[in-house]
Amino acid sequence: MAIPFIDPDCADWQALGLMCGVEIHQQLLTQRKLFCRCPAGLYSHHHDAEVVRHMRPTLSELGEYDGTALMEFKTKKNITYLLDRRSVCTYEMDDTPPFEVNREAVEIALEISLALGSNIVGEFHVIRKQYLDGSIPTGFQRTAITGVGGRLPYRGKQIGIIQLSVEEDSCREVSDRGHDIVFRTDRLSMPLVEVVTEPDMHTPQEAADVVRLIGRVMRSTGRVRRGAGASRQDVNVSVRGGTRIEIKGVPSISLIPGLVAGEGVRQKMLLDMREEMLRLGLTPQTFADCRGVDVSYLFEREETPFTRATLRAGGRFMAVRLPGMRDLLSTKVGRTRTFADELGGRVRVIACLDVRPLVVTDDTCHDLGIRDERWRTLRKKLRCKATDAVALAHGPVVDAQCAVAEIVARVVECFEGVPRETRQVRSGGETDFERILPGPDRMYPDTDSPPLAVTDEWLAALAARRRTPVWELDEQLMAVGLPRDVAENLAISPRLPLWQKAVDGGADPKALGLLLGMRWTALVRRGLPLKRIPEGTLRDLFAAAAAGRVMYEALPMLLEDAAVAPERPALELLNLRGLSPMTQAEAARRISDVLEHLARPTSVDPAARKRYYMGKLMPHFFGRLAGVTVERLFDEIMAGAA
Repeated sequence: MAIPFIDPDCADWQALGLMCGVEIHQQLLTQRKLFCRCPAGLYSHHHDAEVVRHMRPTLSELGEYDGTALMEFKTKKNITYLLDRRSVCTYEMDDTPPFEVNREAVEIALEISLALGSNIVGEFHVIRKQYLDGSIPTGFQRTAITGVGGRLPYRGKQIGIIQLSVEEDSCREVSDRGHDIVFRTDRLSMPLVEVVTEPDMHTPQEAADVVRLIGRVMRSTGRVRRGAGASRQDVNVSVRGGTRIEIKGVPSISLIPGLVAGEGVRQKMLLDMREEMLRLGLTPQTFADCRGVDVSYLFEREETPFTRATLRAGGRFMAVRLPGMRDLLSTKVGRTRTFADELGGRVRVIACLDVRPLVVTDDTCHDLGIRDERWRTLRKKLRCKATDAVALAHGPVVDAQCAVAEIVARVVECFEGVPRETRQVRSGGETDFERILPGPDRMYPDTDSPPLAVTDEWLAALAARRRTPVWELDEQLMAVGLPRDVAENLAISPRLPLWQKAVDGGADPKALGLLLGMRWTALVRRGLPLKRIPEGTLRDLFAAAAAGRVMYEALPMLLEDAAVAPERPALELLNLRGLSPMTQAEAARRISDVLEHLARPTSVDPAARKRYYMGKLMPHFFGRLAGVTVERLFDEIMAGAA
């Protein structure tokens, strides 16, 4: 029986009970790394040395192994680290103890904690968080909480903040093939903050909006890194009856709504699938005797590219019978994914079999050229009933054996409904298995790092330079007439103090806000080095506009000139352009003169004729007279001529 698929675009999230929380990781703008003195932010594409490691799990304080660590140990990865001597030292390789924690990084984290209204910890205690995926050579990440609690206003409600931590970043992955994974260590140990929210978002769009809002709060400090890779977010999603699933490392906020919607539907489909399995009388015990069988001999004479490639590489075919699952393997859990793809995701990560197809089933065998007769022989060999499914894995014998064991384990997990997982973003906006969701057993104290007291004097100094919250700035800037997107950009811009000083000096807040919150960005994207312009020159240009010596519309041209020749004072820039405002009498004479020498338009449409005239007139007045004034004078002259 086919289980009806829910279109993520049409899902009723309130009925499904969707809940979302986010974890935002933001790199901090420091000169040095968190626990050593290597430079932060020095990326490279070459390396001076390589180190190979193999990870093993360690016991927690209570003598327990973390399930994620045990899973990652099963992958038997060969982990290669590419080292650049300029950006890595013996600390990152766990050959020397950590240096004293970077106080600058701690201070930035405290500043962000205050901006989010968190309760600041009295002492900064470093703990270890176990990571055996190879992204950190030590096998653990050093992290410490700086603030707990806090609230963030969003559309009439409050988003709860669970905690904020400062921690060291991980390596950059270069490649992952089979049992071999390669990392570059230039990003390793760079300071970052992690902000964790309560699951207070109930639609996919709300999750994206809150990520954007928290990101703006952090950027408003002016002390975080910008650009590709500087910010990453994990999204935690669940529906009623499901469980928390972590979508790891979402690279772009624009992807969040689609990923959250897809995960919400995936959980609902898995819950429906569990109910169907129970209706069919299936139980975990049904699969207790499912074992993999080596059926390679059946494919030795199967002349297909798929079978030949596997056998020539020395691989084996392992098959397993899945009682009662024939129709269920094709259950859709995403727009393009079925439950069989869920099995493939587990095989790819744990058995390290990444040659597609990852898992062959009754529904996909024909696409690979396997003859019906051969597949019927296989089903007969496994003693399949009509309702039973066959899952076939291929690769090195040990990996193929691991694959069929993981397939059976994942089918048994169906009776949980939604197993606890961390999932990774895949192309097409869907997700796939990454690892079992970590638990508390991965955490333990770091005895190499002494505690750091967060004194009242330190907090008072941070509170004294605290900025107005961005949501309040947004309202203030929109109140002077700025569009929301321009206001939100200016509110976190380093140019905001410059805008405020100019407005206090009499500048038009809306005109200058549009310049600094919108036009400035457009000029930078054109390649203009506006950072070269001295602040004094900017103040003088804005003061000239406030005094009426130059129009605000002319300021972008003057900024271009100042970027090319930053040594020239504002008065010289004004004189070179000849942009002094024009009186209306002068403008009327200029309009009459231009009209006298213009060819008459051929159109009989009055609106088209006026557009023609205005297009010819405006270049004579740009930066010296407002367009509305030129249009009014033109209308008066044309009316007089009539």
